[in-house]
This record gives sequence, structure tokens and C-alpha cells, in this order.
Amino acid sequence: MYVVINGGGKVASYLARQLLGRDHAVALIEKREDIAHKLASELPDGALVIHGDGCDSVYQEDAGVSRADVFVAATGDDDDNLVACQLAKVAFGVPRTVARVNNPKNEHIFHALGIEAISSTTIISRLIEEEATIGDIRTLASLRKGDMAIVEVELPVDRCVVCGKRVADLDLPGDCLIIAIVRGDDAFAVHGDTEMQPGDTVIAFTNVEHERALKKALTGS
Repeated sequence: MYVVINGGGKVASYLARQLLGRDHAVALIEKREDIAHKLASELPDGALVIHGDGCDSVYQEDAGVSRADVFVAATGDDDDNLVACQLAKVAFGVPRTVARVNNPKNEHIFHALGIEAISSTTIISRLIEEEATIGDIRTLASLRKGDMAIVEVELPVDRCVVCGKRVADLDLPGDCLIIAIVRGDDAFAVHGDTEMQPGDTVIAFTNVEHERALKKALTGS
């Protein structure tokens, strides 16, 4: 599989290494010259690193986006990620576009445009290879016409109010479901007996009206 990634930060470089390690072909577009040179020297052999703006068709063409199986926009700017994915879809006909969403409230915009969006780095890498998973997420997101969202909440390292408790025992707001935990470089689905640890990133499916209440239930603030 050929994957083109826009962005050269920690998220993008992590994804590139994960995909290269699974024997996929990867091209990465980064507009900061110093970061592009750094990635070119640090990424495993076989990675193509292009210095340029991934929102510009010229650099997407240089990266061979027209023959890509997947285009991933993984910068820290939701606007750039949206533009880059739309360009890849419309101008180059990429069959699948996946975007990092930095603000979960923007997620419905990406879904409305047919862009697969998620806010967890590790889950993005899995979605690329597990289409059934992203299909389930897309279906859930459309059930309530934008009333539902997938959000991430980082648990505090100190005074964690839910750490050591079973997920089944948590007092969560209605319409809230914890679906995954990101711990370090690993991500895993949760079960009723799963216990959280300080510093975990919790991925939850929730009614947008309950986002603040969910955060309070998980962090105490």
C-alpha cells in the first residue's frame, strides 16, 4: 500500500515509522525545510520526504498522490488538514483520506466531506489498515446528525479521580461510551474490567452536549 502523509511533526513521523515498519510505501510532505531535512536523514530507508506545502497541488503531485491508496493529513492545523485532504480527494482522486483532528468539535466537518477523521495518533495508523473500524466510526457519527462526537480526554498525572477504577464502575453522563485508551505508544479497546492509569488518553463517544460533563467525570475539573 502507498500512503502519502502531509506534515512532519511527531504525529506524522510516528505514523511514517509505523507504516514503514509494516512494509508500506510512504511519502511525507513537510513545509519546514529544517524538519524535512531532519526527517530525510532519520526515517528508515524507502521513505520519500518532500520539502513543500501539502496544501499545494504541485507538492502533492511530486509525492505521487495520484497513485496513493491513502492520504493522511497529520499537521497541527485543522484548516490545513481539511484543505490537503480535499485537494487529494478532488484533484487526485485518492480513494481514502484520513485526517488528524486537533479540535474534536471540527470532526463533523471532516465527516461531512467524506474525510475519515480521528484525534488519536495510534488509532489513525490502525484505521488505515482496518477499514471496518473506520466504517463503524463513520456510521456512529452520522446516527445523530452531528449530535455525537468522538473526543479524547487526557487524564491528569496527579490526583487522577478515575485511576484504579473499573470502567464499568465509572459514573459517566448519559450517551457517553469509552471506546479506547491510548497509553504511551499503545492503543487498546476497553472492557468493563479495564482500569485507567495516570496520563492515559481516553477516547470516548459522546453526545456533544455532554462533552464538558464527561471531562469533569474523568478529570474532576
